[in-house]
Amino acid sequence: MAIISITKFLLVCTGMAALIFAKRAPEVGKRLAGMHTPVAVLAVIFAFAISLLWTVVPLPYALNSLAKYGKLIVIVLMLMLIRDRREALYALYAFVLAQAFLLASSWLLYLRVPVPWATSDMAQTEYAVFSSYLDQGIMGAVFAAICWHLRGLAPGRFGRHLAVFAALASLANVFFVLIGRSGHIAAIALLSIAIMWELPKKYRAVVVLLPFLLTLVLFFCSANVEERLMMLKTEIHSYSTQVQTTTSTGVRLELWRVALQSIAEHPFGGSGVGSWDIESRRLQLEDNPAIKEIDGTGNPHQEYLLWGVQLGIPGILFLFALMSSVLRDSMKMGKSYARATQSAILALTTVCLFNSSLYDAQIGDFFCIVTGLLLALGLRTSSHEAYATPNPSDA
Repeated sequence: MAIISITKFLLVCTGMAALIFAKRAPEVGKRLAGMHTPVAVLAVIFAFAISLLWTVVPLPYALNSLAKYGKLIVIVLMLMLIRDRREALYALYAFVLAQAFLLASSWLLYLRVPVPWATSDMAQTEYAVFSSYLDQGIMGAVFAAICWHLRGLAPGRFGRHLAVFAALASLANVFFVLIGRSGHIAAIALLSIAIMWELPKKYRAVVVLLPFLLTLVLFFCSANVEERLMMLKTEIHSYSTQVQTTTSTGVRLELWRVALQSIAEHPFGGSGVGSWDIESRRLQLEDNPAIKEIDGTGNPHQEYLLWGVQLGIPGILFLFALMSSVLRDSMKMGKSYARATQSAILALTTVCLFNSSLYDAQIGDFFCIVTGLLLALGLRTSSHEAYATPNPSDA
């Protein structure tokens, strides 16, 4: 975490320095002209900053939460600093190599091969290399989608085949090695939309059934998926009967209930940036004064509700606007680039239903890097290249 924080700080500092001392403001402005995503990012950060005026938490705590959303500026920095298609491809290759290293490390752990660089507490049991199985499953699903949709950009005679192999290996890792349900759901969503895009238009309505069919197939083929789905059913039943509310699902359902209650009390402005912990403790004590101590949860494990607690209903709309802006910008790209970008946003939209995936440090940083990189790659491609099928010789 310290390395990530220091790296982000250096990225922002060197990025700003490059923009200031290079004296290429006209070029930067031209690269951002007509884009919706930078405007949305700045609007979101401004909205959270303004909420400092009414936040219910002390200023230092509020500023710490505001800094967590500051990671969104990385998207804008990448769009400003990546000047052309060549630089975007180099960035893409660096990203793919890093993710391939992560994927290979996870498979080695699964095969009981010593991996000295695996620092996660879950390395030996859940085969997560650096973070958690939850984060790594989501990352693996997005990586598989990028490898599949941009397989034509892989250099070399066998590049396309290696990209397809990486996509399949990543999906297998998500479904058969990692146990994170969020990763399973994200992978099913991305696999469903990838299949839909490959079908003739007259058959694309089948996408409504695809997630259920894929889930059914995986239920019988993957012990991990079967176990986690059965556990989900048990946890929901336990929560509904109040037998057990401390399970993963039970905790989420309780936190969502509290978040909705907070939004109902402050629907138009929320309780301010960083207010979740205090609001959740207050509401839980009001519901049950007998509770002696409530541990801070940091977030309600649902990004939409987290923004709603802090900014009210407008906060939820801000989040939708941010995701919509990326989709609108992706419409200007060629087919393969657009599909890769839209897949990443679909994964984010999906996992935000069960986690605070932008607020959290590691997975949030991943999505900011992926979004900035894919937008830069797609929008730095010329009109002729954008609407042509990607070819390894383009690299």
